[in-house]
Amino acid sequence: MSTAKKEYKRVTVKSLVDMKKTGEKISMLTSYDYSMAKIVDGANVDAILVGDSASNVMAGHETTLPITLDQMIYHASSVVRAAKRALVVVDIPFGSYQGDSKEALRSAIRIMKESGAHAVKVEGGEEIKISISRILEAGIPVMGHLGLTPQSIYKFGTYTVRAKEEEEAEKLKSDAKLLEELGCFAIVLEKIPAKLAKEVAESVSIPIIGIGAGNHVDGQVLVVHDMLGMTHEFHPRFLRRYLNLYDEMSEAVSQYVNDVKSQNFPNDDESY
Repeated sequence: MSTAKKEYKRVTVKSLVDMKKTGEKISMLTSYDYSMAKIVDGANVDAILVGDSASNVMAGHETTLPITLDQMIYHASSVVRAAKRALVVVDIPFGSYQGDSKEALRSAIRIMKESGAHAVKVEGGEEIKISISRILEAGIPVMGHLGLTPQSIYKFGTYTVRAKEEEEAEKLKSDAKLLEELGCFAIVLEKIPAKLAKEVAESVSIPIIGIGAGNHVDGQVLVVHDMLGMTHEFHPRFLRRYLNLYDEMSEAVSQYVNDVKSQNFPNDDESY
């Protein structure tokens, strides 16, 4: 398999499909604000996910369920203004697409028009196929999401690995095929056995991006705050921390407090 890398001035949904064809792995990270997105985009990440994980990371909620469509559009708009190269994909939040395909279309259109994003992402397969079809028919690119789907956490009751049993694994494979047939340009597979993820990736022509799905998929996605070590309570097996910013930032803030209290800051050079 080729590992040749093509230079992309702007990554598109077609770019990701081309990467799968050539064997180039796809890098994807979350971002929720302008400053972080500017850093992530400047480091040449291929795709930025404005995830509903903002509900956890930015707002402190226990689940992704409370975040609203208006809030997602706010975060997405901030990211789009920073991203000059990366494809920007935005989660449609819980309750904005599942039960009504017309509402799903309205939600997707609002995200695209009001934020300037390039694509949307939804969780689920067969049960939301009508919503996906309606969004795609409007010309809006859709990324799917199977496996552990956080918007369904109260259905699962746990964040444990999904599709370990044959029945659920078969449904996941069927749903992946369905999402490809409907016209989704890529699928995120979250927290499933690596062997199953490999099987899915080899069975479809669209990119499979994993998070806790092993290394035999077409790309990887992580929450940037987790990857940089800004969060410290979250320790899933799939997470690699590239920095420990929680400790470093805490130390820096403590030093600032001490410098202010001791009148060490500002000094003469820092004064007008």
